[in-house]
Amino acid sequence: MDSLTHIVLGACIGEVFIGKKAGRRALLLGAVAQSLPDIDFVAGFWMPVTKDLMAHRGITHSLLFVLLVTPLLAWLADRWRRPHNIAFSTWLWFFAAELLTHLALDCFNAYGTGLLEPFSHRRFCVHAMFVADPLFTIVPLAVTIALLFMKTDYRRKRWAAIAFIWCGFYLLIDVINKSIIEAAVKRIAKEQHIEYRRHFTTPTPLNNLLWYVVLETDKGYHIGYRSVFDSKPSIRFTFFPRNDSLLNPVKDLDELKDLFVFSQGYYTIEREGKSLVFNDLRFGQRVGWYKPDATFVFHFYLQQPYGNNLVVQRGRFAGWNKAVFESMWHRIKGE
Repeated sequence: MDSLTHIVLGACIGEVFIGKKAGRRALLLGAVAQSLPDIDFVAGFWMPVTKDLMAHRGITHSLLFVLLVTPLLAWLADRWRRPHNIAFSTWLWFFAAELLTHLALDCFNAYGTGLLEPFSHRRFCVHAMFVADPLFTIVPLAVTIALLFMKTDYRRKRWAAIAFIWCGFYLLIDVINKSIIEAAVKRIAKEQHIEYRRHFTTPTPLNNLLWYVVLETDKGYHIGYRSVFDSKPSIRFTFFPRNDSLLNPVKDLDELKDLFVFSQGYYTIEREGKSLVFNDLRFGQRVGWYKPDATFVFHFYLQQPYGNNLVVQRGRFAGWNKAVFESMWHRIKGE
């Protein structure tokens, strides 16, 4: 999830566990604790881009990290600003809740989370929420702002509870919407005689109503879009060839080996000028519902590594204008 969501939800968790005894400091401590797994961003300062991609959401997002760090943080907090009347067990539960919530939320979007690192490099992803969803974040954000100015009394926990209820309800809607899309995709693929090896569905930017659909075949991918409100018994798919043969000149690149693993095998290769481009399909297209042949958000220049900064979300909102927003709203309403 985005940093703002982790910060405000962490603040609300802090209020529930230690707000009565720590006051407004609980909000700050909760925001910091919830954000701690993302400390792996510092790896980007010295690691090559592809190694950084592999490191992010790796060991600091693992259950082992939670198991080792939780008692350490509790021990440090227990000795912070003594004397205090917060039990050591409360600190343990507080930090465990913060870290586990971070890991769980990150599993909902497309990047993938290394829950079992370092014992397994498998990345877990539910593909049920876009990395930043304003409707999910708006309630815990409003509650956190309210808690900053509210007096310390019993009402504060009630406000924090509103944030948790909303987030839980929204995640349930995400799962329900995904099940609707999954059922439709499997039915439609069969009716349209599309044979595929595997597939995934994931929300388009900033919502959970319009979904991006990828069906993998031996030679490439059928890509389309489906709204939960669609009534048409079909999906307009566009086929993108994988183009593996283009990789022969660069097949020994270390970066390429990392990208194969990182993309979980969902990739295409294309030529752009004099460079080959590796597209990771999991992160979607730029306004693909508006322009079916649109380029992909994640595109890595295999022969121009100096141009690969911010590769995960590079150009995510490039080309967005009034017409694009109107097309998204029209597409969400269904066909």
